[in-house]
Amino acid sequence: MDIGPLLALGERVGDKLAARGETLAVAESSGAGLISAALLARAGASAYYFGGAVLYTRRSRRLLTTLSSDDTAGMRSSSPPYAQLLARHQRDRFRATWGLAETGAAGPTGNTYGDPAGHSCIAVDGPVCLEQLLRTGQADRHANMLAFALAALKLLEQALDQAPPRP
Repeated sequence: MDIGPLLALGERVGDKLAARGETLAVAESSGAGLISAALLARAGASAYYFGGAVLYTRRSRRLLTTLSSDDTAGMRSSSPPYAQLLARHQRDRFRATWGLAETGAAGPTGNTYGDPAGHSCIAVDGPVCLEQLLRTGQADRHANMLAFALAALKLLEQALDQAPPRP
């Protein structure tokens, strides 16, 4: 797995966040920490990266967030509304400019909700809110993890490019 392009994208996004004086908090599941790793590989990341969590299970969500069962009532993991909730939660909880969330099924099999391997929902919450449903069509766990992280950072970069400059 070549993570060079991921690290380069993380550095570019970090440069944009730093230049804008903006901050970020992350929640990821099937990205398995690759999103955060790419953002933190840039020297000076503490200027924009407030924190993140790998929310791989319900237990980790319960222990690493302040979300309650009521907050997620009627929602399932690996869905666009759930990803948007996580992005908004991280943004609010960390008092960051941006929240970024990813939730999916890396593989080699699908998840318990019936989504196939390679399924991921990504959301950005901030001055611009975006979401994306990604289906790679692959069962390769490592390739999917990398694809999810790349897609998440590309979506964040897109939101940054669409957002008006800070006053």
